[in-house]
Amino acid sequence: MLDQFKVMGALAGLLKDKDKVKASADRVRAKLESTRVEGSAGGGAVRVTVTGTARVEAVRVDPALGAGFADEESRSLAEALIAEATNDGLTRAREAAQAIVEEEAQEMGIADMLPSLRSFLP
Repeated sequence: MLDQFKVMGALAGLLKDKDKVKASADRVRAKLESTRVEGSAGGGAVRVTVTGTARVEAVRVDPALGAGFADEESRSLAEALIAEATNDGLTRAREAAQAIVEEEAQEMGIADMLPSLRSFLP
């Protein structure tokens, strides 16, 4: 119960300084947009680049793997590897986003509120 009052007090303090909150949100947004992570599968045969906003920017397939797309079994394997690499990249992007938000919360002095705010993170 006491923790909830602390969170409410911290939120009230933030609402008084809307410019600080907006600047913080802008910093987080910029960091997320500029963050790039790479997911991979098949020992690096498939690599996917994902932004901090969970947007897939690039998919790279090792030429040796790509050369075998002629038969159905090879295509199915490639598709599975692409899905696996994409999911790996998205997981890494989520982790990077959480780290960015945690860093900003520390800078704003509201790190104690993070457990309550985690439900809002991607």
